[in-house]
Amino acid sequence: MGNEEAVFFSRVLTELTLSFHIIFATIGVGIPLMIMIAQWVGIKKNDEHYILLARRWARGYVITVAVGVVTGTAIGLQLSLLWPKFMELAGNVIALPLFMETFAFFFEAIFLGIYLYTWDRFENQKKHLLLLIPVAAGASFSAVFISIVNAFMNTPQGFELVEGQLININPLIAMFNPAMPTKVTHVVVTAYMTSAFVLAAIAAFRLLKGSNHIYHKKALYLTMKLGLIFSIASAIIGDFSGKFLAEYQPEKLAAAEWHFETESSAPLILLGVLEDGEIKYEIKIPFALSMLAHNDPTAEVIGLDQFPKDEIPPLYIHYLFDLMVFIGMWLVAISAVYVISIWKGWGFVKSKRFLGLIVAGGPLAMLAIEAGWWLTEVGRQPWILRGLMKTENAATSSGQVDLMLILFSGLYLILGIGVIVVLRRMFKRNPVEKEMEDRQAEMDGEYH
Repeated sequence: MGNEEAVFFSRVLTELTLSFHIIFATIGVGIPLMIMIAQWVGIKKNDEHYILLARRWARGYVITVAVGVVTGTAIGLQLSLLWPKFMELAGNVIALPLFMETFAFFFEAIFLGIYLYTWDRFENQKKHLLLLIPVAAGASFSAVFISIVNAFMNTPQGFELVEGQLININPLIAMFNPAMPTKVTHVVVTAYMTSAFVLAAIAAFRLLKGSNHIYHKKALYLTMKLGLIFSIASAIIGDFSGKFLAEYQPEKLAAAEWHFETESSAPLILLGVLEDGEIKYEIKIPFALSMLAHNDPTAEVIGLDQFPKDEIPPLYIHYLFDLMVFIGMWLVAISAVYVISIWKGWGFVKSKRFLGLIVAGGPLAMLAIEAGWWLTEVGRQPWILRGLMKTENAATSSGQVDLMLILFSGLYLILGIGVIVVLRRMFKRNPVEKEMEDRQAEMDGEYH
């Protein structure tokens, strides 16, 4: 295997691993907050349905955490095996957040274990609720620290590179790089949003399959409200991300928007196809790109004409950008319609057709997460460490990467099937109706 093939298979394997891991990482960040909110609502309203929501979500969450640990370990292993030159350079500068991410995970895992073990062991349920705070905080800070590392890859700082040697290393300056604020907030908030829509999809699916249990109705209303809040927050943070790109990574913004020539009063290009360098069938919104980039409809936006050809990201990221934005807008719309309709007493949102749209929202939200990460990683190309190290110079020269790709693909297939089978059996053997009866019996003192 030549070096070019090793780079290709390294990129494919890394992308496969990240695409698989991001599913469990997103759920792992967002679900603890949903559990905490459900339990808080249950205690506040003295409503056992919300308490049961928290319990069932926590039970399923444990399974996804186990898989997330495996895939997260695989990423750590692959960083060292596939990208040794990158780790040799960046590891000296940005190791601190990697260590803190591990600490945050252990913090989350310890309190999650205590939370699960102490169900019904507290007379005051508010004290039991407090255990969820470190669980949710640990999950979110895991995302914060790992996103800081990714932000560093986009805007590296905190060191000097003199004749190939690193000097004046400052890990804190490296951590608080310009990409950090928008990157971290976008990752965390979209994880909350996606988790809410995944849980809403499950509740809507149960209603669509004929269950009329109030448990599922309450779950759907709660998660759609949370989905609306976090989808609006994601859109606002996405706007800040656009302004960050205009200032620090203009080539990524220009490639995502097919903005070829530097110009003022730049329009925003949505949809369309690129044929022989010509954009066709697009929707062009006048002044919108200048507004997105600089909050000024007449501002100048840097185009791809300002960059060497070998430093321009692949132009197909425009489709990823469109996919992410349109799904996000659709999620805002459908959750707003649902919440307002329930508030107003409009019944059409309880129809099978609308429930079907909500069910689709779960996988679509996850698809938007995937598209966002592909946009981030592909849009940084050809750099692995922007401006300092190209991807092709960071990869291993090993001739065994194709074999690794096959082995890890098999592992992810087994894990994916396994988690579906386990979750399905777990909830099929313990339906809501049975758990409510058992819960009531426990409270009546029939079980000792």
